[in-house]
Amino acid sequence: MERRTIGAGALEVGAIGLGCMPMSWAYTASRQRGDESLRTVHAALDQGSTLLDTADMYGPFTNELLIGRVLKERRGDAFVSTKCGLLVGEQHIVANGRPAYVKRACDASLRRLQTDTIDLYQLHRADPEVPVEETWGAMAELVAAGKVRALGLCAVGARASRRMESRMRDGTIRLLERVQQVFPVSAVQAELSVWSPEALDALLPWCEARGVVFLAAMPLGNGFLTGTLTPGEGFEPDDVRARHPRFTAEMMAANQPIVAGLRRIAERHGDGAGRGDGCDGGRRVTTAQVALAWVLAQGRHVVPVPGAKHERWAVENAAAAELRLTRQDLAEIGALPAARGSWD
Repeated sequence: MERRTIGAGALEVGAIGLGCMPMSWAYTASRQRGDESLRTVHAALDQGSTLLDTADMYGPFTNELLIGRVLKERRGDAFVSTKCGLLVGEQHIVANGRPAYVKRACDASLRRLQTDTIDLYQLHRADPEVPVEETWGAMAELVAAGKVRALGLCAVGARASRRMESRMRDGTIRLLERVQQVFPVSAVQAELSVWSPEALDALLPWCEARGVVFLAAMPLGNGFLTGTLTPGEGFEPDDVRARHPRFTAEMMAANQPIVAGLRRIAERHGDGAGRGDGCDGGRRVTTAQVALAWVLAQGRHVVPVPGAKHERWAVENAAAAELRLTRQDLAEIGALPAARGSWD
């Protein structure tokens, strides 16, 4: 698999990572299987998807414990990314950016992950009660101590109504500028997909101008862009999609033209003509692979991190690194209708 660099270029990862969150958090708990999750992580590493993205809050804690079981066997094959800054309570998730907490959280993550060093340590969310410079300074001390190799900032939770999008993007840029003055930002993680392209306006250009890797979260639109979900499909109450405005039966039906457009491109590349370019050559190409290839095409600093909890999906996602979209493909995707359903 193609490699992409993180930070000043000393760190490399496979062009497509593995989002480990669905194995322990946010999606239906009854469908989560520990043994299957372990096989999924091993399969991703076998395919060259070296970046494993987790967080202490996933579970909480159980996701890091699971990844730790893999790292104990294959630490040299993996680039481990975890996060701090969010505490999970019975009713709410709250930010905690106090320096003492950040240092304790790092030590706890190291124990759960069964490793001496975290490759990328991300601030999951800035604490409005603590100056972000203080939080980031504590994280920089972890780098100096050899516990962390690089730092990142996570802006995954920046979904908003159309009225709020511009203001939130501006706020994220200001936050990045502030922490950049304390210690270099190596990675920014935020949502980017065919149906959520907002990061292209300002956030991705900011990263490109500074050589900062952009970790594209939810590149498959919470599974919608795989084309495997049907309008009216029910989600269990503990599944985040049960509360997502784009996953009502009405909005899923309204957004089917996006999936149909991706499917047309997939069929064109997988038509059996034997062209031999990437995923072509008679092999099946999926809408998910087209969606991931579009994210990869947004720049050499972009690394999509699709979530997966089954071995089959991890292998399929990794294969998207070999798919090369044409100018016609990209133009067709650019002409697809904007996704409907917002947080208004």
